[in-house]
Amino acid sequence: MSLLRSILHTLFMSLTVIPYTLTILLLRVCGASSRARYTVARRWLKLSADSAGWFCGIQVRMQGMENLPVAGQAGSDKGVVLLCKHQSTFETFLMPAIMPRPLAYVFKKELLKIPFFGWSIGSLDMIHIDRKDGSRAFHKVVEQGKRLLGQGIWVIMFPEGTRIPRGESGEYKTGATRLAIMTGARVVPIAVTSAKCWPRKAFVKTPGIVDVSVGKPIDSQGRKHDELMAEVEYWIESEMRRLDPEAYVGKPALQAPAQVATAPGGAAKP
Repeated sequence: MSLLRSILHTLFMSLTVIPYTLTILLLRVCGASSRARYTVARRWLKLSADSAGWFCGIQVRMQGMENLPVAGQAGSDKGVVLLCKHQSTFETFLMPAIMPRPLAYVFKKELLKIPFFGWSIGSLDMIHIDRKDGSRAFHKVVEQGKRLLGQGIWVIMFPEGTRIPRGESGEYKTGATRLAIMTGARVVPIAVTSAKCWPRKAFVKTPGIVDVSVGKPIDSQGRKHDELMAEVEYWIESEMRRLDPEAYVGKPALQAPAQVATAPGGAAKP
């Protein structure tokens, strides 16, 4: 049954992406704003996330959304870099659907080659990089990230760089915290248990609940990029153990970095 439901969900996404992509391309040709194109893309991403519930029985349970900065709140003008656990394709669809601000993903340029989906994201104001460019790729992230954050757009990155199997942790790369420090933006850690229902590189999805937990913003000013990322990693991986304890049975306990207890404005411990 899960296989049939997964096939139906994939067919649904494959068919619906076509008219949405054509609309985005038409808006681009007509000179519509990037916000208008993003609005259309967000509707399809939300439709894809919602349809995972309709077809595959995947439900989302969110907590910590009150931690997200809101307009007029102290520090809300600093910009936000979202740092999200990456287990599945699901959170790629889900994050724009649940966030109160437009998002700009940092992604590898190979995704632009995917028919329709790649054409859509290539028509949006996001940051695509060529990993072979090394330091030049990071300079592009900083340059475009500053511009987007200045427009009130939140930048979202997966610090592990790729999808990680359930119960595992990848290497948390510091590009995102470097960007936050260089732009004065705050970082917001996010834990997502998507692999419980939609495992990495899996076609078959299973019914269940995906938990999304949003941590408190962490100020990047005066911080070192590696120490800041260590704090983000500790919060995310600790939260993943709280949300999905059975996936971490037998795993070694985490050791909190020293700066978690001393850094001002740090994320709350789970």
